[in-house]
Parts: sequence; C-alpha cells; structure tokens
Amino acid sequence: MPQVPQTLDALAVRTWCGLALEALGRAREEIDAINVYPVADGDTGTNLYLTVESAAAAVEAVFAGYETVAAVVPTGSAPTGAVSTGVTGVGLPTLADTVRAMAHGALIGARGNSGTILAQLLRGMAQVLAADGDADGEAHGEAAHTDGQALRLALRQAADSAREAVAHPVEGTVLTVAAAAAEAATGTEGDCGTVACAAYEGARAALVATPGQLAVLERAGVVDAGGRGLLAVLEALAETFTGESPGAGRVTGEIHARVHGTDGVHGTDRVDVDGACVDGRPGDDGPAFEVTYLLEADDAAVARLRARLDRLGDSLVVVGGDGLWNVHVHVDDAGAAVEAGVEAGRPYRIRITHFGLGDAHTAGAAGRPPRERAQRAVVAVVPGEGLAGLYAEAGATTVLARPGEPPASGELVEAVRRAHAREVVLLPNDADLRHTAAAAAEQARTEGVRVALIPTRSAVQGIAALAVHESERRFDEDVVAMTSAAGATRYAEVAVAERQSWTMAGICQAGDVLGLIDGDVAVIGSDITATAETVLDRMLAAGGEMVTLVLGDEAPESIAAHLEARVRESYLAVDTVVYRGGRQGALLLIGVE
Repeated sequence: MPQVPQTLDALAVRTWCGLALEALGRAREEIDAINVYPVADGDTGTNLYLTVESAAAAVEAVFAGYETVAAVVPTGSAPTGAVSTGVTGVGLPTLADTVRAMAHGALIGARGNSGTILAQLLRGMAQVLAADGDADGEAHGEAAHTDGQALRLALRQAADSAREAVAHPVEGTVLTVAAAAAEAATGTEGDCGTVACAAYEGARAALVATPGQLAVLERAGVVDAGGRGLLAVLEALAETFTGESPGAGRVTGEIHARVHGTDGVHGTDRVDVDGACVDGRPGDDGPAFEVTYLLEADDAAVARLRARLDRLGDSLVVVGGDGLWNVHVHVDDAGAAVEAGVEAGRPYRIRITHFGLGDAHTAGAAGRPPRERAQRAVVAVVPGEGLAGLYAEAGATTVLARPGEPPASGELVEAVRRAHAREVVLLPNDADLRHTAAAAAEQARTEGVRVALIPTRSAVQGIAALAVHESERRFDEDVVAMTSAAGATRYAEVAVAERQSWTMAGICQAGDVLGLIDGDVAVIGSDITATAETVLDRMLAAGGEMVTLVLGDEAPESIAAHLEARVRESYLAVDTVVYRGGRQGALLLIGVE
C-alpha cells in the first residue's frame, strides 16, 4: 500500500481535492439522476463536480506558484511562509495558504444550491485548519500540519457555518448529512484517518435515513442528492489518510432496503425550501428562476441583502465572507434579485436560469418545443467586461475570466451548451487554458457537438480570429481562416510586477512595469506609457498593418492617444483601433497583425 499521511498538511489537502474530484466525476450521473429537491432539475452532481473542480484548480495554482518561485528564486530566498521540502531552493505552500485557496476556489466556482452549500462547508473547515496551521509555526518554515483533534473541530465548524448560511434549513438534506458527519467525528479519538472514517460512516448512515425525513425523497425512492455528493467528498477525505476507499457503493443496497417507494419518476416533485411538499413539475409551482452571482460587499450590506432576498423567493443561500460572497436564490423576479445585489455591493458572474428552459429543465415545459440549434457558434474566454461586450456584439458566447480566476473546463462546456449550435469554434485566449479548453472540447464532442479548438493565446488573437469568422463558409474553411488570422497576430501586454522575480529581461522588482511579448518578459521599466511604447516599437520593427490596443481600467488616460500618435508619426500605413477592456488584469493588451 502506498504511504499515506496521518496528519493534514498542504499535500494532503491537494490529494483530498484530487480524490474528491475523481469521486464526484464517477458519481456525477448517479447524483444528477436522484436530484428531486429542492428543484428536480437533474444537475446536483454536475454542480458539485464543478464546485470541487474550481477548488482543486485553486489548490493546484498555489502549488504551481511555489514551483515557479522555486525555479527562479536563488537558494535560501523562498517566500516567507514557504515550507521546506528538503530539496535545495524548493518550497511548498503552507497548510493555511492551501486550505484558504481551496475555500476561495470553491466559493467563486460554486454552482447551484448544493454547490453553494459545499463551498461554505469547505470554508468552515478552512477557517479552523488555517488558524491551526498558522499556530503551528508555518511562518518559521516548519512543515505545518494538523491532527485528528483539529479535523474534528473543522468538521463541526463546517456543518455549523453551512447551516447558518441557509435561510431556512431543512432536515433530510446535505445539512443533515454534514451535521451527522461532524457528530460522528466529535465522538471519535484518534488520528486524521480515524476521524475521517468516522465522519464518513456517520454521513453514510444519515444519508440512508434522508427519505424518512423528506416525503419527496421517499416518494421518488431516492436519498438526498446533495448529501450523496457530500458523502463522495468525505469518502475522498478518508481515502486520503487510509489509502483505501470506504466504499460508497454499498449505500445503494441500503437505500433499497430502507426505502419502500412507488414508481416515482425523477423530476415530478417540487419541494419549497420551507419543507412544504407540493406535487407538480418544475415551473408549475414555486419560483421560475434560479439567480446566482458573486458579490463584493461588506457584512452589513449582506445582512440587508439576505432579508430582502428572503422576501423575494426561497432556496436562499449566501456564503462567503471577508468582502466576497456567493449568492444563490430561487425567485420569480430575477431582475429584482440582481438589483438587490447592486444595492448591496458589486455583483458579477451573474447567472439566471429559467426552470422551464434549457436541457435539464425542459421536462417541465409541456407543449413548448425545444429551441432549434444554430448551425455554428463561437465560444470565447475573455479577460474583462469590456471585451465580453465586444465579443458578444460580434456574436460570440463568452466566458468571463477575472484576474487570478481562470474558468474550469465545466464552465467552458456549459458555454458550449448555451451557444446551442451544431458546430462550435472555441477560443481560449490564454496559453494556460489550452488543456482546460481541450478537455471541454472533448466533453462537448461526446454530446454530439462538432468542436474546433483554435489555440489563441491572447484576447487580441481572438479578436483577429473573430473578425474573419463567416458562419456561411464550410466549417473547415472557417476554422482555417480564423486560425490563420490568429496566428498572424503577435500579442503583448503591459502589467505591473507583483513581486521580485527573474525574467528573460533580467531581475524585476515589485512595482516594476513589465512588457511581455508573446508571453515572455521583454521590457522592464518604471513608466507605463514609456514601457508600452518600447514594446510597440519592438513589435512593429518586424512589420505590421494593424495595431489593436485593449485598455484596462487602471491604464493611464493618455496612453491610448500617445500610442496612436506614435504609430501615426512613425509607421506609415499602419492603422490603430482602441477598445476598453475593463477589469482585465493587464494594464494594456497589444495586438499587431
């Protein structure tokens, strides 16, 4: 048997996230199929998978950041708080950094009612584990970890904080399963493996009992879908410390032994969050829309928002803290739910789903013919709101990637589904997203969509590709033309260094202005406009006919006019076009065709 950890450290968290993602991947279809509460929309397994995928990606990003630092920082110069691995110049993230990344990733990637609750469960655990890790002396470079006692406390905090996040908790749901896991762990002495196995067993017993607590589950002959997903996550936690899966498969036999339902049909029951059961299809009873968004707001504003949204609808879950929240609610007036968020702070990543429309919700829309598929569509990842608007005007379906928050493959697959076309051209617009985009393309192909992935590495390459897109052409011809246009566009960006680092142009300090050409640092300067001019001159030295400038919110007001004048005065027959990118991360994106 491979060596397994007996304490919870950064590597154990990474392992747990990976195993949880695999477990939910295996159980996704099963969980989707038993999803009848609070709305029978058949997406709980998918939502939980996407939530954990985002958490796992955030953890991997933390490890990748330390690996990058290890590659460029001289021996003995690792960042404060790095944990020594015993290899010269190499560091690992701390336990605190890792669990905070996990919680943040889950928060920003949470989907649906169960995914939002799972994000709060992980946040509750992170609050305890991060504090325990900090107390263990990580700042001194020690390999901080936590033991069974802290894991017990973390599971209790997770269950309590998740219940507090739900406006009207209902028994027989994931909240019940989480509470049972915490209770079982609290009564168990031992190491992390012993505690994790006890939590799993407590959750398993509670899950099997959920049909007796919710009539809608018993009629359908199923257990709670969200609770089943949490069991998969706890199964992965136990496997992390024991090297063996406790075996969630045996739950199925116990369900059949205890649940004596009729031939219930999934998708024919509707239960409001206050626990009153109503027979009917989604859309016939209860709110018509699911509204979710991330929200930047203070605690007082969020308290007022909770009260307002509670009056507007049901299934209200608000999770997060420290200025960033994830809001989920079912309402009839979607606009009012969004307006409430605007009054509270700054909502973004707003998603509105009609329970009577779309693939998973069509079952309740009797008499409404399915929407005809378009022949071809373009799906593009864009780094800012301004570019999202530009791409949308050109007919593309967009996925917004905020700085430090790259989209997961599931988000790209959902965008392909939203495009609702037989043929899709996918533009990742980021070299780091090539594997994510490839996975999304492969998934979409299994669903019958013909997908072509054009490996665009910057949004300006995507603009060039979109400019020559013609849906009337044969698919292969269109893809070739778009690929050629993107490949003929050199790209650059101007950004500010966040920390000292070694680059292709030398050592930069925090606060230096960096000019990156084709992904590599080519210029290090102190002035934004001067650095941008140097970058542009280097690019145009190799020729060009068109310059595209995409300005970020924090770019100097005069920079566009200055660069336009530079091109006009120094380079004959070269045109310049300027776009506003919004909060795109980089101060400036430059494309030269």
